[in-house]
Amino acid sequence: MASNGLAAAVLLLLVHIGLLSSSCYADDPFVYFDFKVSYITASPLGVPQQVIAVNDEFPGPTINVTTNNNVVVNVRNKLDEGLLMHWSGIQQRRSSWQDGVLGTNCPIPPKWNWTYQFQVKDQIGSFFYFPSTYFQRASGGFGGFIINNRAIIPIPFATPYGDIVILIGDWYTRNHTALRKSLNGGKDLGMPNGVLINGKGPYQYNTTLVPDGIDYATIPVHPGKTYRIRVHNVGISTSLNFRIQNHNLLLAESEGSYTVQQNYTSLDIHVGQSFSFLVTMDQNASSDYYIVASARFVNESLWKRVTGVAILHYTNSKGKAVGPLPDGPQDEYDKTYSMNQARSIRWNVSASGARPNPQGSFRYGSINVTDVYLLRNAPPVTIDGKRRTTLSGVSFVNPSTPIRLADQYKVKGAYKLDFPEKPLTGPPKMETSVINGTYRGFMEVILQNNDTKVHSYHMSGYAFFVVGMDYGEWTENSRGTYNKWDGIARSTVQVFPGAWTAILISLDNVGVWNLRTENLDSWYLGQETYVRIVNPEENNKTELPIPDNALYCGALSHLQKPEDISSGVTITASISTVAVTVLTILCTLMSISR
Repeated sequence: MASNGLAAAVLLLLVHIGLLSSSCYADDPFVYFDFKVSYITASPLGVPQQVIAVNDEFPGPTINVTTNNNVVVNVRNKLDEGLLMHWSGIQQRRSSWQDGVLGTNCPIPPKWNWTYQFQVKDQIGSFFYFPSTYFQRASGGFGGFIINNRAIIPIPFATPYGDIVILIGDWYTRNHTALRKSLNGGKDLGMPNGVLINGKGPYQYNTTLVPDGIDYATIPVHPGKTYRIRVHNVGISTSLNFRIQNHNLLLAESEGSYTVQQNYTSLDIHVGQSFSFLVTMDQNASSDYYIVASARFVNESLWKRVTGVAILHYTNSKGKAVGPLPDGPQDEYDKTYSMNQARSIRWNVSASGARPNPQGSFRYGSINVTDVYLLRNAPPVTIDGKRRTTLSGVSFVNPSTPIRLADQYKVKGAYKLDFPEKPLTGPPKMETSVINGTYRGFMEVILQNNDTKVHSYHMSGYAFFVVGMDYGEWTENSRGTYNKWDGIARSTVQVFPGAWTAILISLDNVGVWNLRTENLDSWYLGQETYVRIVNPEENNKTELPIPDNALYCGALSHLQKPEDISSGVTITASISTVAVTVLTILCTLMSISR
């Protein structure tokens, strides 16, 4: 049995080399990572609890790659339930097979390995990864994902002295299974227990609000140096205001797009959003400084304990941070400040991006719109006795056979291509209802928030143009307010309660792509759909073929072969890595011979 398994592994290795051999003539190197996803015990808010770690780290390690790298991540699922890793904001050009969400992939079974392989084609910027299934992000498993420019492409600012990743987010002392049970039982999650910064609780800036003995994050810096600080809101549902005491935040990039550089004393960062700032350490270091992430649009008197506080420590600091925290925006019930701040974020159309051509050469404002979808949410409703959330009256039901897999094998009835262009007028329904996108079309999506809280919306596989937002109901006349020149291109955008946000999407990435709220509780209860984009002329240039390690479930479960323990899981799981190593050697030899 073992020899048969080894033979199969060798054969699979040869297949991988054959598939990758064309890369010998491309200057796109492979980089690989090994992720062990498991439970550990940690006490981020002073209470021992089960968290999800990557390589025994909470948060997980930062993935640091360069534009056009081929990224290979071997994931070992040490959890007791299925797992998918999602690469938020990474566009997965031509390969929704690697996106890591339930509509496109079968979960990695417990105790199994699975290898992701994708190219960060023509992308730069600040992103993060997280587990997308079963509410697991509420227990951790997340980490930063940096894509650097190639050396031949200049960045629109002086090279920073250092690069710092900061992960902020609301946090509960109950783990994801307990939170999931509450949602399944028709209950709200209630107020979070705190806000974490890099997986740690607040510095004890106030002995009444913060108990003793909580470990906090300290970020060391050198005086006079400028750092690029990449901040990601990886939380469940709370918008956070980010600020550093006595320091300006020069906004430089958001989710893969360079911005017009503007100074902010603080910035609202909504769930799922990523920003990078240039921060110069220009203070006198008489003491350390507070780094603060505080909840927005909530009753401050009730939420004072839900504040994340870390420490910015100059190497020549003369003492600990003292005194009250720096004030955030004083607009508890007035959302205008935050919306105006969001509108002020503009695309730097003169900067070079991942490609040599200026980003501004893509004039989205002059492209004809081919599809229009008005997506309206609402507070949770009861459908068939279950508490659910909706988009346009449809509460999405994840299919037992993922959509892209069902297409590949022509499984009938797995989903419906009937998502409404306008909200349903009848009672809400639970369906696996999908948007039928037009390949190379240009889609306008209006996100109308009729809920009572801020929502963030994300679309996998794409960066879309944020062209407008305002309060009230969107109408045809609202298009007159659109920014048709330098609206920021990003993958996650906020929609304020009682307001709308309009985005434009160029549908050039073939596949099945998730469109969802990033608010984890609402996402879990059904506020999502998928956009299916098919090239009528099938070819491997617009979409890569199904990977040879594809997992099967639902109606295709019979195609799934058991993991071959006897031949050694490591051999099979690492086959892509081995193939890459062998290919690299072959390419080098071929280069020398030429």
